[in-house]
Amino acid sequence: MQKTAPKPNFEFIALMASLMSIVALAIDTLLPAIPNIGATINSYDAGEHQLFVTMIFLGLGVGQLFFGPLSDQYGRKPMVYAGFVVFGIASAICLSAPNLEVMVVGRILQGIGLSSHRTIAISIIRDLYKGDYMARVMSFVTAFFILVPVVAPAIGKFVLDLFNWQAIFYVHLFLALILWIWFWKRQPETLKPEYKIKFSPKSFVQGTKEMLRFPETVAFTFVSGLVTGAFLVYLSTAQHIFEDQYEMREAFPYLFAALAISIGSSTFTNGTMVLRFGMRNLSLAATIAFSCIALVYVLLFWNSPNPNVGVLVAFLFFQFFCLGFMWGNFRSIAMEPIGHIAGIGAAINGFVSTLISVPIASWIGAYLDETALPLFIGLSICGFLSVMIMLIARRKRALVSVSE
Repeated sequence: MQKTAPKPNFEFIALMASLMSIVALAIDTLLPAIPNIGATINSYDAGEHQLFVTMIFLGLGVGQLFFGPLSDQYGRKPMVYAGFVVFGIASAICLSAPNLEVMVVGRILQGIGLSSHRTIAISIIRDLYKGDYMARVMSFVTAFFILVPVVAPAIGKFVLDLFNWQAIFYVHLFLALILWIWFWKRQPETLKPEYKIKFSPKSFVQGTKEMLRFPETVAFTFVSGLVTGAFLVYLSTAQHIFEDQYEMREAFPYLFAALAISIGSSTFTNGTMVLRFGMRNLSLAATIAFSCIALVYVLLFWNSPNPNVGVLVAFLFFQFFCLGFMWGNFRSIAMEPIGHIAGIGAAINGFVSTLISVPIASWIGAYLDETALPLFIGLSICGFLSVMIMLIARRKRALVSVSE
């Protein structure tokens, strides 16, 4: 812990979580409305509907390349304001979309705008904290943030039943405005003047070279991409699995909420355990468990129809419980050595992990037609690849420590 770092209070954690959760809100509230949106824009293919989710992640990855470095030059707060503006314009495009192509463009632009919120939140936390303490703060922020996926589908369904799918976008805009005022009034600038870096292609290249100097940063950027890609398959196909394969449209928001609670509870637990056991040990153990759970499902239900929904939810619950010990720790480990270039570092980390995750989600999701088996095959493969990369990075770190 940095001696000058203020103790995080509830408001700081809630504000950072809210900045990050706008992303989840923009995705998860729309899940129950996907068939309705598809009908309005004359798109009836479940595979095309996955684009409503995956394309916003593509925008998140691309946007970070600009907002992260620019925040190192102009400060964290101006970039959050710019992100709100882009998000508002993108939402208007989605509301007026006449076809799938325009809707996809709107979702990509929404992702670009929202990328400022996620990137800057991480940069602000890294400006103030580092190491296991940063991992602890990230865990509490993520645990608070997980409340949004718990309630978002239910909110989306409530608004959809009461009004229409367009009203969900108006709810997004209203909540974004409230968050903008809160951030403007209560969050001070955290970028110190001496750390300001002028944005230029040269500074971006130098930042990339600086990141490549740290094997753990590179390794955990790739691991984040693999695990996020595997989870993105679930996120983009959850509506299809529960509503189409299991014919449980009314129960979908509650099943989704139960699985989100599993991530939230483990993330909070990680925050209480990380200072004792260390972020590297916890994340490795959780990734091994994550991979093995997926493999057990594959072995049990290979070439079989979907099991009872209770069995599916149980496997996903324990699978996602592991994620709470992974995501925040992955990002904290990757960011630990590069606090001096936190904006560019967070941007490159987020862009590369997204560049890995979106194709993985699109490829695996294309096979998710009749059963949920391809989801678990993807979770297993991505999980074991992540374990292998983590073990290699762990060995290199141990060798460096011995040589020093």
